[in-house]
Amino acid sequence: MDLNMDLDRKVPVLDWEPHLAARTKHMHSSAIRELLKIIQQPDIIAFSGGLPAPDFFPLREVGEACQYILQENGAKAMQYSASEGYLPLREYLSDALRKYGIPATTDNILLTNGSQQALDLIGKVFIDPGDYILTSRPTYLGAIQAWNAYQSRYHTVNLDDDGMVVDEIEHAYDKVLADSGKPPSFIYVLPNFHNPGGTTLSQARREQLADVVTKLDLAVVEDDPYGQLRFEGDDLPPICTYIPERTIYLGTFSKTLAPGFRVGWISCPEVLMQRFVQAKQGADLHTGTFVQYVANDICQRGFLKQHVKRLREAYKERRDTMLDALTEFWPSGCSWTHPEGGLFLWAKVPEAINTVDFLETALEERVAYVPGVHFYPNQDGGLNAMRLNFSYSRTEIIVEGIRRLGVALKRRLAG
Repeated sequence: MDLNMDLDRKVPVLDWEPHLAARTKHMHSSAIRELLKIIQQPDIIAFSGGLPAPDFFPLREVGEACQYILQENGAKAMQYSASEGYLPLREYLSDALRKYGIPATTDNILLTNGSQQALDLIGKVFIDPGDYILTSRPTYLGAIQAWNAYQSRYHTVNLDDDGMVVDEIEHAYDKVLADSGKPPSFIYVLPNFHNPGGTTLSQARREQLADVVTKLDLAVVEDDPYGQLRFEGDDLPPICTYIPERTIYLGTFSKTLAPGFRVGWISCPEVLMQRFVQAKQGADLHTGTFVQYVANDICQRGFLKQHVKRLREAYKERRDTMLDALTEFWPSGCSWTHPEGGLFLWAKVPEAINTVDFLETALEERVAYVPGVHFYPNQDGGLNAMRLNFSYSRTEIIVEGIRRLGVALKRRLAG
């Protein structure tokens, strides 16, 4: 073969579109991922990402764990491992979940690449094209993105200060039956410090939800990435404790240790585990062995509980700072939620302002947020709302960012 090929030779260009699967038409870039490209600029204050505080990442503890693992179990940690996940870490998680009242054992826990992969596996196992999912309005953008790839449809119920409005679920269920002739695949619930709403599902509504889904014979996906980050009020029992036989419970280390670990988990009825394991094997065989060893070492040493306590204190201070700054700098006609934990609050501005268009003005002030419409599965609301993250920035940056947004809002309203 002549390696000195004529580089000027005309080669036909393949039109790739006809070769793509139909599902790709339902796949869209995450608005948050796109915004993260913008906020790499050092002078932009970012309230847009769901980012934990980098100044609290446990760098020393991770370094010590890596060194210990390489010395004691280096070859095993570098090898392929079981699809279900590293057994000692699953033992730790099953013990931790049982303390919350969730009847978990190592046989019904699957370790995943973050809870985002868990959402994708749920789509792969449960959703056929055209199937409906019940969820709140608004809801987590990452779930919408994961399930759109499986050509799902959505019927939504409202969200208020007490979380998902459970009274609307039965009516939504009936609408799905009338429209598609089959029940929803499941109902998706973010009970603790909702993303993006910042609300918490009250205990009365958790009990009511358990009764309603049992009556309707519905499965529940309970997504709980923020449950440990409560900094006021009392812990509430997970929905899974009421109806473990029909609940798929999701958790993650992304918000308590570090998102770069990409270690989350599914806890579900044992009858489902083989389906999820098969779906995961087709995706990536297993979650990274070494990072599971590191996470387990940190957890088994008892560090996590102490670390989460520090995060709660820091995030409470940052939330309080944002709430005070909103009161001081934003114009009348605005409102916002008062989250008891988590990373976010949900803010509404006067209806005259479209937060998609307003983002350009905010970026001129060098501050970013996520427009509310992106959290509506059917794009049917949130035009005057935005999600604000308070965990990532230090308090003085939060004050300045909210002040800048206030300046931009007042200028837009005056104009």
